[in-house]
Amino acid sequence: MAGFRALAREVRNPGNTIALRRTCLRKCLERFAPYGHRATWRHLCARAGFAPDDRSPDPARLIAALAELEEAREVWLAYEATYAGRRRREKCDGIRQTSPVDDWHRNTWGGCDIVPCASPAVQPAEPLAEVLRRVIAAMEGRPGECCPVCAQRHIEWRTDLERYPLQGPVCVDCGIVVPPGVLTAGAVSLARQRSAEVRYAVA
Repeated sequence: MAGFRALAREVRNPGNTIALRRTCLRKCLERFAPYGHRATWRHLCARAGFAPDDRSPDPARLIAALAELEEAREVWLAYEATYAGRRRREKCDGIRQTSPVDDWHRNTWGGCDIVPCASPAVQPAEPLAEVLRRVIAAMEGRPGECCPVCAQRHIEWRTDLERYPLQGPVCVDCGIVVPPGVLTAGAVSLARQRSAEVRYAVA
């Protein structure tokens, strides 16, 4: 099975058919898809300017999509190296208790669903790398009251998510499932309250 870098080379290879290059870009998402496969694909297509179901997009647009994905992957690999070094030091110091950052990192192993989107149709407008930087900074900082990506406070608790986590706080504005560790207890409580109000209003 080819790795991310080998697939990226095939995307850039002008000797390949455009269909093969597109397929290789899709396969890159099996190795690294911060929003989940479908949401990440839709995001890259929108940012690069071609339709998700376009079977023969402009090669330059494919390369642009790949470049954004590669930049985000470099951000994530750098974070993982820093995280691994910190955990080694903590274990040497006898610190075994996990933190919200550890719990979040454990569930993002492999680089997929790092910042899952509740719906493939709604993702943050910013580049993937910038979104990852903001979420990483939030996880390493103090809990706040708003979404770490778009800074909006309209967050609702959802219990109908399709993949892990099956429930959690979702930013209504940019669509991400917000890692609970970046929110204060009050913000999580308010998100649950909003969700309950919506359910009772519908009922």
